[in-house]
Parts: sequence; structure tokens; C-alpha cells
Amino acid sequence: MNNLYQGDIPNNIKFANSIAIDTEAMGLKNSRDRLCVVQISSGDGTTHLVQLGSDFGYSAPNLKLLLRDTSILKIFHYARFDLAIIKKYLGILPKNIYCTKIASKLARTYTDRHGLRELCRELLNIEISKQQQSSYWGSKTLSKNQIKYASNDVLYLHQIKNELDLILKREKRSHLLVPILKFLPTRVKMDLYGWEEMDIFSHS
Repeated sequence: MNNLYQGDIPNNIKFANSIAIDTEAMGLKNSRDRLCVVQISSGDGTTHLVQLGSDFGYSAPNLKLLLRDTSILKIFHYARFDLAIIKKYLGILPKNIYCTKIASKLARTYTDRHGLRELCRELLNIEISKQQQSSYWGSKTLSKNQIKYASNDVLYLHQIKNELDLILKREKRSHLLVPILKFLPTRVKMDLYGWEEMDIFSHS
């Protein structure tokens, strides 16, 4: 089931101790492209989509309260982008996070394909479409295809996390993921301060 809200989530929704989160924006440059939608799922088959931006604002007190809750694990795919745009537009840098893209790069070293579609296909035997990725998310009214696309981006993240954790444990790499995820908020701050293209650890 897909629930669509404008401006904020209702204050009577109860979420589990882990939630999948994704964002949709006008593009992939935080310095230029505004945040339009935040998607959330507890991994129970239900998604909650919140439209934000020019028509609905960014006050969203209930959403911000949820994002601030450090007791809830927040599962992203490519958390680096989502965290940065959430910080820029909602003023919050969520903690207690997990990134399936980072986990995939540590676990699935036999491939260079770490997109959500590839993870769904290989790990869950589920085919999802990414056709709406480049559509106009700033519209006041989202299409049924956009809603379905945005929902798919969070529906399967809990299952993907579980599968990746099994591989990481089997390959004895789980200990590498923990400090990387702890460093990720610092990486996001560096992106927002202008160091997004520079590898500060490189020799040059």
C-alpha cells in the first residue's frame, strides 16, 4: 500500500525500529536541485511518500522528529546523496544509518554493478523499473508511475540489507562496514562544504 502526503507525515503513524528511506529531487546536484519527495517504509509492504518543496514547504515537524530519532535504524541506498539533501533542505543529518550501496561494494566484489535494480534482481529475484528516475518530481501532482517508482525504492531495502549482511558475515567483512557508516556523516558534511570531488586521502 502506498500513502501520499503533502508537507509532512501524519503524527499518528507508528514506525518500526528500522526504516528504509529514499529521496527524489530535481536532479543530483545538491547545490542546484531541490528536494521534492521523501519516501519511508518499515519493510512491511507499506510506503509513505511525503511531497516537499515549493508547493508544500520544508517545515515537516513530524518527519524531522522521525529523522532525528537515533533509536531507529535508517536504511538508505546511496546514503551519501540522500543525507546531504536532507541536511540541506530539512536541516537534519540523521544518525544510526545503513547504506546498501556501500554494503554491496564491500560484499559483492565480484561485480561493479551496485545499483538498486541489480541488487533486487540478484539478491531477491525481483525486477524493478528505473524509468521514472529522471522524471519531473517537482510537480504538485505525482503520477501513478512516479508513486510506484518512488515506493519501489524503499520497499525492498530491508530484505536487501539482510542478504548483504549474510554475505559480509560469510566473507568476514562486516567489521569494515561499521566504521565506514560512522564516517559517512562526515563525508556528507565535506560534500556540502565543497569537497565532494576531492579524495583527501590521495597522494596528489
